[in-house]
Amino acid sequence: MSNAKSSFDLSIQEAESILGFYDELNKDKLRSKELEVLKRAGLIIALTSWETYVEDRIEESVAELLTGLSKVKVGEFMSSKLSEELKRFHTPNSEKTQKLFVDYLGIDVHKSWNWNNFELPKIKKKLDELVLKRGEAAHRARDNDVSQKPDLIKIDELRKSITFLKSLVEANEKAFK
Repeated sequence: MSNAKSSFDLSIQEAESILGFYDELNKDKLRSKELEVLKRAGLIIALTSWETYVEDRIEESVAELLTGLSKVKVGEFMSSKLSEELKRFHTPNSEKTQKLFVDYLGIDVHKSWNWNNFELPKIKKKLDELVLKRGEAAHRARDNDVSQKPDLIKIDELRKSITFLKSLVEANEKAFK
């Protein structure tokens, strides 16, 4: 197991903890509008866990590839370029993720992105939708009149999204075996 995967496993537990807090506070089912913030936070943490996993996994793999080359100009150059690129890697959608792994490692992670009833087009679409929702949750204030606007993410959708991201990381790890 990669260090990136181990870190992801710990990080995604925070999003799962938020689900527990939501369930505990919403036992009476009367406060769901007030608890919208927990769903948004869970989404943000879950997608941040994915983003961090991708960044850590590429850094870890490139470091392994460059073992012994760190003092050579080509090794320094590649490490420097990767660091610069990761500073701009804020939207870990399917295409940007694939491009990063292809550009630096020659690995098309999309080839490993399939499990159970999920196939690549559906996986890419789901990830891209989640990334967009995370952006909205992180950068857009919730409308004050929540009764007129549906939830950004329903609690069941958040649960499924966390499971999806965990499966995606497992599938991504297979690309390195």
